[in-house]
Amino acid sequence: MNCPFCGLPDTRVVDSRDIEGKDAVRRRRECIACGQRFTTFEKTEEIPITVLKRDGSAELFHPDKLLRGLMRACTKRNVPTSQLEEIVADIERELREELLYEVSSERVGNMALDRLREVDLVAYVRFASVYRQFENVEEFKRELETLAKEGIR
Repeated sequence: MNCPFCGLPDTRVVDSRDIEGKDAVRRRRECIACGQRFTTFEKTEEIPITVLKRDGSAELFHPDKLLRGLMRACTKRNVPTSQLEEIVADIERELREELLYEVSSERVGNMALDRLREVDLVAYVRFASVYRQFENVEEFKRELETLAKEGIR
């Protein structure tokens, strides 16, 4: 680390502290050459997750985009936003734990559907209709019949 005062690279760490609630460390440093003290911050850089779309394109995973989709599906349903935020965080955490930095939109959609199914079935069917691109009433009917066969009401 170069000293911001004299520019020389010889510094030593005087004090280190974790920053609460963040994956970062605050370090107090002292320049060996000029004796000046300064503060640096170190933050873990996460590898971005790339979503491979159906059309072959790729885009970065945006948790807020997934949250908006879930919120749309839950319109006028009694599902707290905090619960949807937990679903999104859980999906992102699972992808990172599996070290998946390139994932299909199908996988992300299925993960969201699995969790939404446990929360609210109407929201689940709404999300499925957009995600699976239902073209007609028959596709809705098939999805509802599948839920009925599984004993879900």
